[in-house]
Amino acid sequence: MTVALIIEDNENNLELIRFILEQAHYKTRFAMSGLEGVQQAVTIPPDFIILDIQLPDINGLEVLKRIRAHPVGRDIPIIAMTSYAMSGDRERLLAAGCTSYIEKPIDPMLVIQQIEQAINKKTIR
Repeated sequence: MTVALIIEDNENNLELIRFILEQAHYKTRFAMSGLEGVQQAVTIPPDFIILDIQLPDINGLEVLKRIRAHPVGRDIPIIAMTSYAMSGDRERLLAAGCTSYIEKPIDPMLVIQQIEQAINKKTIR
């Protein structure tokens, strides 16, 4: 079964994303802080990661950098999912190593398609 690690500090957003993924037959794990997310990602690597950018301890960009710096984290698809959308954020996150970018609020009817499209991309590093 495909395992998703959700790194999200907002309980409502976390539960919504977990519910949607589990309904689509994905197994989920979660972390509510950036440091916990990095630790989980590198010790028990998931098949893909949903990453919030605004986290309480370190921001999502730093989480992304730390995961990508670790050998097991180089090829894990990482999907940034954030409502913190400023001009140029999408390009900056993709350039930093995100596989894809989904803006909140998510559309529950489309988000699985967006996630599956992202995790099926061939990541070239």
